[in-house]
Amino acid sequence: MPSQALAQTAPREKLALMTKVARLYHVDGLRQPEIAQRLNMSQSRVSRLLRDATTVGIIRTIVVPPPDTHSDVEEAVQARFGLSDVVVAHSAADDHLSALNAVGAAGATYLEATLGSGERVGISSWSESLLAVVEAMVAFPSRGVAQVVQVIGGVGRPTVQVKATRLTERLAALTGAQALFLPAPGTVASTEVRDSLLGDPQIIPVAQAWDDLSVLLVGIGSVTPSPLLVDSGNTLSPEAQEGLATLGAVGDVCLRYFDAHGNPVDSALNNRVVGLSIDQLRRVPRRIGVAFGERKVPAIAGAIRGGWIDTLVTDQYTADRLLALGE
Repeated sequence: MPSQALAQTAPREKLALMTKVARLYHVDGLRQPEIAQRLNMSQSRVSRLLRDATTVGIIRTIVVPPPDTHSDVEEAVQARFGLSDVVVAHSAADDHLSALNAVGAAGATYLEATLGSGERVGISSWSESLLAVVEAMVAFPSRGVAQVVQVIGGVGRPTVQVKATRLTERLAALTGAQALFLPAPGTVASTEVRDSLLGDPQIIPVAQAWDDLSVLLVGIGSVTPSPLLVDSGNTLSPEAQEGLATLGAVGDVCLRYFDAHGNPVDSALNNRVVGLSIDQLRRVPRRIGVAFGERKVPAIAGAIRGGWIDTLVTDQYTADRLLALGE
């Protein structure tokens, strides 16, 4: 029955009492035990009267989003793509630096609020977005995060590969966690080399930790890298990129490439990646992807559709472009 109809059928005296209790609680700021004492009734009855006042519409809850928040867009993206959670950052302009700073701050706030005691956090190799998130975080070592584990080796020139280690080290220091590093390149020349590395005594404990992750924090890459990544050397070779594009790849998570529908691309590269497997990745209970930008929209959509991530941190411009995609 609609609340207005319920109000019409309730005795006038009860409606008056509901109103009095509601005003004491919500307007005057009294606690329920204080209301019970003042009105000479039990606390349980005060609680029932407040509940009934909500039911009949005497108490109405109004949520007023502050400026520069995008809860409606978050809910729309979450519902459209079936995600567990969505964080949409506000940036003042549709430009890279503004979005990077906004996404970094939003991602940092989200992690500070949601990382709990005992978490085992996997983090992918260096990415600009992940670096912005970690750099924006405030330390909370008392939270008791158990481990931060590097889940993919470095990519590109050796001088750039060390950034993957620094990212793992920084997040571990901020959360008070043990850091587990993967001292290896992200890709190697052959399956035999990969297997040899994964069997190394220094790497075995890291690889074993991949089976016990509770959270995975990843960037989402596109097949065609940004000029920044090209300049840094943190990319695959042009020949490898061209081969992946020919196979229909639109993006990757942890160097595991997928097509527009999120299906894994059957590339020889898969057997040369030093990092967690596709099955291990998808078994992680919470998989947080951080990415933004028009160039990455197909990759982000593919990552969502294929279940590579279940939580997205992005900016409002990227979120709007995701919502504009066809089914």
